[in-house]
Amino acid sequence: MVKKSANGEVYLPPAGEKKLKVGFVGLDPGAAETSRDGALLIAGSESTKRGSILCRPRSSISRGSIAHKRNARYRRLQNFLYNALERPRGWAFIYHAYVFVLVFSCLVLSVFATIKEYKKSSESALYILEIVTIVVFGVEYIVRIWAAGCCCRYRGWRGRLRFARKPFCIIDIMVLFASVSVLAAGSQGNVFATSAIRSLRFLQILRMLRMDRRGGTWKLLGSVVYAHSKELITAWYIGFLCLILASFLVYSVEKDDNAEMFETYADALWWGLVTLTTIGYGDKFPVTWNGRLIAATFSLIGVAFFALPAGILGSGFALKVQEQHRQKHFEKRRNPAAGLIQVILKTFL
Repeated sequence: MVKKSANGEVYLPPAGEKKLKVGFVGLDPGAAETSRDGALLIAGSESTKRGSILCRPRSSISRGSIAHKRNARYRRLQNFLYNALERPRGWAFIYHAYVFVLVFSCLVLSVFATIKEYKKSSESALYILEIVTIVVFGVEYIVRIWAAGCCCRYRGWRGRLRFARKPFCIIDIMVLFASVSVLAAGSQGNVFATSAIRSLRFLQILRMLRMDRRGGTWKLLGSVVYAHSKELITAWYIGFLCLILASFLVYSVEKDDNAEMFETYADALWWGLVTLTTIGYGDKFPVTWNGRLIAATFSLIGVAFFALPAGILGSGFALKVQEQHRQKHFEKRRNPAAGLIQVILKTFL
């Protein structure tokens, strides 16, 4: 190949130098190597290696596509399991119903284990059911931690640790470790473990809290209390004043003639709380006519104010449920209405 220098001289390249051919796609049809991306290719006389990013071999491209497909399947599986466990819909409710039946069965057997007639049979069945529950909850906890990686804030070990610090996850791991430790001690014949198992079996009550992992029940209750906070505070304040005043008057009248029941003002407060809340244990009661008259008067007045919070919360729950139903109907009608508006606009404009 003849080369031309800057001063116009022409010289031949050395004998050992490889001949290179330079060409552009679409400009040099005789080039040895071309590409669809329009990149500049330098080809040797014998063979050329495709080393650029745009000109990868087909084998590397196929390996990259396979890895991409595997990663996509991995993310889809994470998302699927996370939605099934954290946001159950459709068939996922079957698994949560199974977990509810399992926890409820453990709770019922824990109650029967305290009855002498059913103690032995209930304890043997409960021991097997506890092992099944521990295995199911242990696997579910591991799957929850792994599937949480589908969310950006829970990716990596720091994100998984952040997910594990959620209240329901803490309840799960606390009950799981307590059950495993107690069952392990009980299987070794430890006498203390037997009584510990009886007490820790009622930790199943905490497991009932995990049925509502999204906290919809508590959010509804909190929204109702917050919306009617002023009314509730007013009713509780007046009821508290009635309690203090009624207890003081009854204590002043009964402390001399009925010192056994109203020995201190604390005894009078206990009587006032039990009376005004309509519980009425009957362990303390006035015996003088003045005390009975005061008790009857404040019972009629105080019970009304102590019953007001129940009515306020009941009406608040009813209004909140109606609001949620209206919101659901609005969401159902929103998409058809938007489609109808689009059709009208396309037709007349």
